[in-house]
Amino acid sequence: MTYDQSALPDVTGLSVGILGGTGPQGRGLAYRFARAGQRVLVGSRSMERGAQAAEELAAMPGVPAGVVSGGDNAFACGADVVIVAVPWEGHEATVAELAPLLGGKIVVDCVNPLGFDKQGAFPLPVAEGSAAEQAATLLPESRVCAAFHHVSAVLLADPEVAGVDLDVLVLGDDREAAEQVQALAGRIEGMRGVFAGRLRNAGQVEALTANLIAINRRYKAHAGIRVTDL
Repeated sequence: MTYDQSALPDVTGLSVGILGGTGPQGRGLAYRFARAGQRVLVGSRSMERGAQAAEELAAMPGVPAGVVSGGDNAFACGADVVIVAVPWEGHEATVAELAPLLGGKIVVDCVNPLGFDKQGAFPLPVAEGSAAEQAATLLPESRVCAAFHHVSAVLLADPEVAGVDLDVLVLGDDREAAEQVQALAGRIEGMRGVFAGRLRNAGQVEALTANLIAINRRYKAHAGIRVTDL
């Protein structure tokens, strides 16, 4: 079966909420989705910071009028699809606190549990197996997927970059939800969303980010992943 973007669902009408939308990764994703015309709800621990970030994003090149709004993380939970882009240190507490607001929603976890020392980045052990599986444990009423782990925040946030050339690996046990996440990835110029297995396999996808960081440091690049023969 070859890759066919047109076979994926139409997600143009879906709103996207970003938990941690004022951090580098969350802000970059918010910009790209807004630039693609999705309605974006930027969330932050602080309502004021979320609103300020949304105002700044709305003024960036290529963003249509009226598609970005901001507030606290609870505000962002009002979207159809909610992306978790908070620091790993606050992941468990944030997801647990917002669980009552996320029932029935597609929740996309893009958090990479990494540590850093003099030798560089390395994956941290997670009792549940991965950040995404931790989210799924905390959100039994949500449709949890894992995606957007290997996307450079620098490229996402740069208005001079027309397209972000990579494949987004999407994992999930709910295939319909995963297909919607694949389709959302495809809304960003240059990206494809590729189904990469069940949620139990998210750990090695999150850990691979440490290897990409090493590549980027060695070659002074913003490396991504492309899957061949699709």
